[in-house]
Amino acid sequence: MADADLFALESAALANARAAYDDPHADTRAALAGLIVHYERLMRESRRLIRRSDRAELDMNQMNRQLYELAQQLEYRATHDPLSGALNRAAVIDKASACLLTGDMALIVLDIDHFKWINDDFGHPAGDTVIKTVVACLKALLPPGTAIGRVGGEEFSVVWPTSSLDEARDVGLRICEAIADQVFGAPIDRQITASVGVSWNSLGTSFELAYSRADEALYAAKRGGRNCVKVYSQLPLPVTPPPASADVSTPCH
Repeated sequence: MADADLFALESAALANARAAYDDPHADTRAALAGLIVHYERLMRESRRLIRRSDRAELDMNQMNRQLYELAQQLEYRATHDPLSGALNRAAVIDKASACLLTGDMALIVLDIDHFKWINDDFGHPAGDTVIKTVVACLKALLPPGTAIGRVGGEEFSVVWPTSSLDEARDVGLRICEAIADQVFGAPIDRQITASVGVSWNSLGTSFELAYSRADEALYAAKRGGRNCVKVYSQLPLPVTPPPASADVSTPCH
């Protein structure tokens, strides 16, 4: 079955007008009137289609904006901690790994001291407030765009691109001092502190190694009395005990 001609009436009117034009005895006025009727109808339909097209374009643009905003929200939720707004652990790993591919980097890890006591003495909502306040303190202290992450319950990380070990240590000290000076408000009536571990890592270091170094420095800060900063490369070398001498009197089993 042949497709229907949507302009059959207009085509007929045009053919009639052509025939009238070629025939000096034809009623050209009637042919012109027919053309006018169909031309006006085409104009009305064209305007209607244009309006519908404009509405469809507006709807499409609005839908695209909504999809973009939704994609942004999903990306944010996939990379950020919902409580504090800091980066989550996976995002910190991605940021640090990318940084180590292009240059030297300090990885700074900090842990809120005696956080369990805060929850026990003041309640978990107060503990949540401490976590959010610590992140806000870090964001206020460090330049915009600094990668700040919450990598555990009360543990945080800062990715700091630098080729200077002294600079890395200074940033760790500023973080430690800023948290100790922070006022957390009621019901918290005591000073909140953090222990800080710093590892400086050269270009090409793996994240796993960078983190294990910073974590070791963090636990050295915990053992050193808390509310202090330890740098991995400045930790004392572990003492290896001498091998035990064989006791010939001990029977073998």
